[in-house]
Amino acid sequence: MSNQIKSTVEALVRPFLDENQFELVDIEYVKEGGNWFLRVYCDKEGGIDIDDCGRISEYLSAKLDDNDPIPDAYFLEVSSPGAERPLRKAQDYIRAVGQHVFVTTYEPIDGLKEFEGKLASFDEAFVEVEVGKKTHRLPVEKVASARLAIVF
Repeated sequence: MSNQIKSTVEALVRPFLDENQFELVDIEYVKEGGNWFLRVYCDKEGGIDIDDCGRISEYLSAKLDDNDPIPDAYFLEVSSPGAERPLRKAQDYIRAVGQHVFVTTYEPIDGLKEFEGKLASFDEAFVEVEVGKKTHRLPVEKVASARLAIVF
């Protein structure tokens, strides 16, 4: 059900995002406590601001009201992906090459399941992360999650 809702929401919001040069980063439909949340994360060249989020929210809210694809009561949240943006698509990884990232894997690689360091390279088969003086070559199909990471 959650994937169906996410696909429907994407189909509803995509024309507006494309027309206004916004990028759809992610959609979540999750239950937290007793409440359902529909979260839509968007970005654009130069960054997204609160006014952009408001415009997207108003558009999507009207489309959701017209189409009523979600049977439960829910809260709609539209926001930026934040400083620790998730890396999901190949384009996300390519854009992040040279930046600090945090990557987890489904199973240990080189004895580790967590890798934090510089994203050295990416192709369709491997993610390479430099941790200290060692570069770890992670098969893409073994990557559980990846995101930009802030260095303190």
